[in-house]
Amino acid sequence: MSDLAYDSAVDLARKIRRREVSSREALEYFLARIARLDRTINSVVTIDADRARAEAIADDEALARGEVRGPLHGVPMTIKDSFQTAGMRTTSGAPELADFVPREDAWPVARLREAGAVIFGKTNLPIYAGDLQSYNEVFGTTNNPYDPTRTPGGSSGGSAAALACGFTPLELGSDIGGSIRLPAHMSGVVGHKPSYGIVPAHGQIPGPPGTLTLADLAVVGPLARTVEDLELALGLLAGPNRWEQPAWRLELPPPRRRTLAEYRIAAWLDDPRCRVEPEVGALLESAARALADAGARVDPQARPEFSLEKVADTFFALLQAALAGGTSRDRIEAYAASTGDAPLASTRRLVAMRHREWLSHNERRLQLRRSWEAFFQRWDVVLLPVMPCPAIPHDQTEPQAARLARVGGEQRPYWDLVTWMAPAGACYLPATVVPVGRLSNGLPVGIQVAGPYLHDRTTLDVAKHLLGRIGGCPRPAGF
Repeated sequence: MSDLAYDSAVDLARKIRRREVSSREALEYFLARIARLDRTINSVVTIDADRARAEAIADDEALARGEVRGPLHGVPMTIKDSFQTAGMRTTSGAPELADFVPREDAWPVARLREAGAVIFGKTNLPIYAGDLQSYNEVFGTTNNPYDPTRTPGGSSGGSAAALACGFTPLELGSDIGGSIRLPAHMSGVVGHKPSYGIVPAHGQIPGPPGTLTLADLAVVGPLARTVEDLELALGLLAGPNRWEQPAWRLELPPPRRRTLAEYRIAAWLDDPRCRVEPEVGALLESAARALADAGARVDPQARPEFSLEKVADTFFALLQAALAGGTSRDRIEAYAASTGDAPLASTRRLVAMRHREWLSHNERRLQLRRSWEAFFQRWDVVLLPVMPCPAIPHDQTEPQAARLARVGGEQRPYWDLVTWMAPAGACYLPATVVPVGRLSNGLPVGIQVAGPYLHDRTTLDVAKHLLGRIGGCPRPAGF
């Protein structure tokens, strides 16, 4: 059997259908690889090998009868531990859920199973998916495959690390403040944040198991090592949710252009509100040049009719409101009384905002969305940084809002690191992240390809062209 570690999900599914490798053989390969190599990374934290073996054997027997369950028939894969998986422990990194075994799959998990995937394990994350690093009291800390002293990102950090290490060909992540995009950047893999509302997320934790509320800004999407895998997974995952499915259907528009040379691409690669490190900026500019050299029209001066500061302020306010659901009333009242301009005090006041304040921020969001509509009449996509720096060293001090992060030669507030999540995040836009190279210290750097609302296939198409010119995802030494 050939080395399967860095096969794409599409290629592995093809090998299984052609009987070049069995589902059981592929499963055993990944199980053995994780047992051998994951101890220093700690990305895959729950494994249900017996159940997965039974499913893989059943898939192989079905294939022998000429039956194919779907495009992922027999493909082993892991899932972020915030998604409920029937019969398999799901903790969301919380001690109170350390032994929780759901009775049913989250909706996106069910769709992957229906497509034939064999889900054999769960990947690590911060408690309740609430950080841009991945650690918790239940399973400990996940390390970056390129530098174990640094984080692979969060909250889908275990997902991205497992992909980078060749432990799984495909992953399911979630993104409210950058939890797909940040780990993809920090771990050197690809990820897609879908347009808000097109992938049903019922069955994700948080909120508590059984919650039906779909949080503002929050989306579910795939991570992988090829854009073709992202395209396949999005096609499987997208559709109406439980309330809409009796009448609604989803038909995403095709890519806006037929060839790369036809695309009109804006490049917003730096900004005074959140300066990127020079070496990071050089890789972003090189990626933009690669698209221009291939014939695309690329404009590094094109901007929407609003500032990064305005969209970031709106995003942070909406994000804190969306994350405030589990905060007690007593704590909310205490937070509302916070004074001063320090990041911790500002964050607490946002968590405690009144509904009338949220309505004001939401109206600003709608005005920003209208500005994007006008912008995307002239441009097909916009290139954006993911973070101003590469993966950061582990920092588990509390509270998070009081942390500092070193960017270049200066210390910045921790949550400044998610500033570039705002233009797409606040406005519900699709954004695809692909790696564009590695820094002199070996750490990978990604770029966002964001586009008009519901034009996910356009951002994926441009990202696929770009990744092909960059040379694909890097591989960490030793894996």
